[in-house]
Amino acid sequence: MSAVVEEVVQPCPRCGADIRGDGRFSPWCVRCEWNVDPEGPEEQPGRLERVRRALARRYGEQLLAEVSAGGELRARRDASSVLAGVIALAVHGLTLALAAAGTWCVIRYWGGPALVLGIVLLTLAFALRPRPLGLPEDVPLLRRADAPGLFALVDEVAHAAGTRGVDVIAVDGRVNASVMAYGLRGRRLLTLGMPLWEILSPQERIALLGHELGHYANGDTRHGLVVGTAYRSLYTWRYVMAPLPDPTLVQAVANALLAVLSWLVRGVMMLLDRLTMRASQRAEYLADRTAARAGSTEAAVRMLDRLLLSDSVVTALSREVNAAARGGARSGGRDDARANELWEHLVADLDSVPELERERLRRAGALRGHSVDDTHPPTHLRQQCLLVGEPVPATVTCDEETTGAIAAELAEARRKVAWRILRDGVPG
Repeated sequence: MSAVVEEVVQPCPRCGADIRGDGRFSPWCVRCEWNVDPEGPEEQPGRLERVRRALARRYGEQLLAEVSAGGELRARRDASSVLAGVIALAVHGLTLALAAAGTWCVIRYWGGPALVLGIVLLTLAFALRPRPLGLPEDVPLLRRADAPGLFALVDEVAHAAGTRGVDVIAVDGRVNASVMAYGLRGRRLLTLGMPLWEILSPQERIALLGHELGHYANGDTRHGLVVGTAYRSLYTWRYVMAPLPDPTLVQAVANALLAVLSWLVRGVMMLLDRLTMRASQRAEYLADRTAARAGSTEAAVRMLDRLLLSDSVVTALSREVNAAARGGARSGGRDDARANELWEHLVADLDSVPELERERLRRAGALRGHSVDDTHPPTHLRQQCLLVGEPVPATVTCDEETTGAIAAELAEARRKVAWRILRDGVPG
């Protein structure tokens, strides 16, 4: 499906220069940057998220300045990381204290009124307990026997990164990719967002894998077992301390007390953010270096460029969802064709985005401080950091035969994810 391109020519309202552009996209002036970011900076949903975004940008800029000045970018455990670990252990210590107090109440006052308090404390301690994450239940999961070619590529990239491969690969509908440890034994899960995977070239996919596996090779205090589980416990505290709606007088007093405790919890979370954010930004830059080493500097920079198109990906997918809804029910065979068309149309839409629009997105991203989330350095800073020094060639490549074999292994997951998007919409 080819996009209809309509060239639009108009004078710039600010400087008068001619603006020529694709009618599908917002007009903007290359000379004076009029309308380069028509939507304006995105508003963060809460104070904690806004603080995180500001810290990510500040530390990202500081680290880039250090690297540009000839400083060495390497993984290290500094005093802030150690202090963050101590605070995280204190959070877990509080959970242990709740469990001990609850156990004492139950044993000491069995049959008495204090038994209820003991049960409440034990229930709260159980909810706050540090626990590893589990495998997702609502997405296709691939193991080595299901996708030997894909796992072989991941292993090759992992070797280039200086780490081992993963145990399970999940495929979902997000414009993203991630890694995490799951289970008590700390097994590794790689999650590939099919929309992102589809719009990347084979070498850009290798860079993406290099970045994700680079997190294992370089370490990240923020996502480690001790600090990561402490964050989850603190989020549970925030949920428990949410104010009661339409409170009575007694509940209003309880809400006031909970608000004080909630501020304390938020303060601890902000402190952990300040202590771990710089190390987290360093880990992202190091993961980008691993992406370049695996797929080449050029492919890593292009991969980050693709992330700037995430809103365009969502728009293109939403258009397909709306078209499917208008089309009504279809037969099973036609359903499969529709699922395949979703990805074909997405790739065609993204390939048709002109370079002028890509440049606007780069400049708008720099103005906004675009990042994948509020823990990543802004994307334009990550690209600049990759371009410091001599570009590096790829250590891992993927020929057409391997690319085709991996596509065949992903075909069923690709179809399932497509139909989930067509049925439920684009995941948030």
